[in-house]
Amino acid sequence: MSTPFFVMEANKKNSTEEYLKGIVLNLPETPGIYQYLNTEGVIIYVGKAKNLKRRVSSYFNKEHQPGKTRVLVSKIADIRYIVVNSEEDALLLENNLIKKYKPRYNVLLKDDKTYPSICVQNEYFPRVFKTRKIIRNGSSYFGPYSHAPSMNAVLDLIKHLYPIRSCNLNLSPENIKAGKFNVCLEYHIKNCAGPCIGLQNQDEYLKNIAQVKEILKGNTQDVSRMLLEQMTTLAQEMRFEEAQKIKEKYALIESYRAKSEVVSSILHNIDVFSIEEDEGSAFINYLHITNGAINQAFTFEYKKKLNETKEELLQLGIIEMRERYKSLSREIIVPFELDLEMNNVTFTIPQRGDKKKLLDLSQLNVKQYKADRLKQAEKLNPEQRSIRLMKEIQQELHLDKLPMQIECFDNSNIQGSDAVAACVVFKKAKPSKKDYRKYNIKTVEGADDYASMREVVKRRYLRAIEEESPLPDLIITDGGKGQMSAVKQALEEINIDIPIAGLAKDKKHRTSEMLYGFPPQVIGLKQGAPLFRLLEQIQDEVHRFAITFHRDKRSKRQVASALDEIKGIGEKTKTALLQKFKSVKRIKEASIEELAEVIGFSKAQLIKDQLK
Repeated sequence: MSTPFFVMEANKKNSTEEYLKGIVLNLPETPGIYQYLNTEGVIIYVGKAKNLKRRVSSYFNKEHQPGKTRVLVSKIADIRYIVVNSEEDALLLENNLIKKYKPRYNVLLKDDKTYPSICVQNEYFPRVFKTRKIIRNGSSYFGPYSHAPSMNAVLDLIKHLYPIRSCNLNLSPENIKAGKFNVCLEYHIKNCAGPCIGLQNQDEYLKNIAQVKEILKGNTQDVSRMLLEQMTTLAQEMRFEEAQKIKEKYALIESYRAKSEVVSSILHNIDVFSIEEDEGSAFINYLHITNGAINQAFTFEYKKKLNETKEELLQLGIIEMRERYKSLSREIIVPFELDLEMNNVTFTIPQRGDKKKLLDLSQLNVKQYKADRLKQAEKLNPEQRSIRLMKEIQQELHLDKLPMQIECFDNSNIQGSDAVAACVVFKKAKPSKKDYRKYNIKTVEGADDYASMREVVKRRYLRAIEEESPLPDLIITDGGKGQMSAVKQALEEINIDIPIAGLAKDKKHRTSEMLYGFPPQVIGLKQGAPLFRLLEQIQDEVHRFAITFHRDKRSKRQVASALDEIKGIGEKTKTALLQKFKSVKRIKEASIEELAEVIGFSKAQLIKDQLK
């Protein structure tokens, strides 16, 4: 008799668990990286640890919540590890292995495009140009530059400071000596000193290239100081023409320094990092400070995979950026404490002063980048914005589910006359005008807004229950605590439980605050934020709808009462006039001919005489 399939699978699972348990029990308690492999031998996750045994054990010693971590653990068929000397080494190795193997469950750096860098080509007479390709041939690369105008500005500065060749000729000593080349237009307009025909030797050219590299590293202050010394020396030696040329270069570089983001001349060789995140991504900004100026600025995105913490993501970002930009800064400014030690590096969390301004600037950049990415995503998928707004409402009010359908009520009357109410419906944060409803107040005498609200809410939802229509996920009242209590009382009378919020206005009749709960609590809303604008739109919409209905009703009543006093004018005539002219005022202003077109000449003459 063959063994049932499910029994075979259970035995196989138990065998794998025993195998993994054996590996975990024998792991060293040292820093290192661990790799999880699936049944096909593919690396599905790479992690780093201060203590390998403790970290890896945590995956198997507890029951994980449903989600990606539980799925990851279920896929592990084998474990490999590499021991290193320090946590910093573990971080570096983890970063390199993630980029190499791109494991399914690791966060991955999200690059939508390759940002350009500036290359100083490794050749006899080096060229300086922008490129998106990094070729490991001994050339020097500076960047990448996420802000193209910054890169173009520094290239323009270099072009005006130094006569660097822009041609693609192979300027080897043999080719120059053989006279293979002729000078081009760049030589004649003094952008190039003519190394192609031997008019500039290599030593002189390489001195310029050395200064170019210093500028690209951000050491503009050193270059500026050197030019100032040269200019002073030439002037003292009465070599005024040469001194003037140096002065022009000095003025150019000082102008460039003035336009760059200068922080403080005492700050040098510092890295700054900040982080923002949303549900699926983390955004990290990196600034590098050299000689008091921001030399590098870059923001990038990680796609989350296993609900990684801000601390874990920022650590990955720090290692990635320092490796990418070859930073050797001894100080790193961060927004919060990290459980990370790096050799000869100090972590600073500034509270005030120039370093705090740097951190604020980094945070400003990362928030802007996050907002820009959000706008791009919402343009590609407009429904994404609606989902985000509904999630914000859900979080602010601690609702059990997304408010997919929101309904808002408002009353309108003048001293109790022509009392009406309106209900507007927003589905997925968008107005659903076909579901809007108007109500004439039937049971309330005089101007009693709270009683009117109770009547309308009961009518609305008793009918919804009768017709088996979907109930809203949230009710919003155009008013404060009193209106909220009226809605709550109405719902209790018909035994319905729906969350209730209120929108209050200030003295200038502008949306000012949101109320929620009983007793109602003020929910802080940032003026101008997308969520605030949505709530403002809902409040304005219900107010407009109620007022329009009230005006129409009052106008019809006024027209009817004015025409009722005229003998010989019946209901059909009044209805025809109302449809055409809308108000008594317009009927009065109309000519006999215009009235006659609707109701005939004799009735037109009668109405004209009576309304005078």
